[in-house]
Amino acid sequence: MDKNLLQICDHDGEGYRPLIDFGEWRVAILRYQDSIHPGNIHSMERHKETDEVFVLTKGKSVLIIGGNGSQADQVYPQVMETGKIFNVRRNTWHTILLSQDAAVLIVENRNTDEHNSEHTNISHEQHILIMDLARRHLPELLT
Repeated sequence: MDKNLLQICDHDGEGYRPLIDFGEWRVAILRYQDSIHPGNIHSMERHKETDEVFVLTKGKSVLIIGGNGSQADQVYPQVMETGKIFNVRRNTWHTILLSQDAAVLIVENRNTDEHNSEHTNISHEQHILIMDLARRHLPELLT
């Protein structure tokens, strides 16, 4: 197929990979990587200028929402369903748990990066809650 007519993209490696940038938006794929293993999650991020859309395309995933205060003050789990659109609103602290076979499509502003995003450490109690969520929803990661 002529690439001027149709662009076909995929990402089957680990982690986050932007695939298409156009105008003001970007489409990326997020796959499991060791840095987002539940035992390695010690912070959440938020984007100050944009919402961020997540769509689970395969595997299992739990979005972890931390509120929108000056720091992540809660741990709200949202089990993702394949094909549903989950829009994390601007300024909302979040992180994600993924099964090793998961793939999540992400749509965000093209300029979303460290300059307009923030990170906050989570408390020991919040980390324990995330580990409990992983045991409940993704036990294969903790065996």
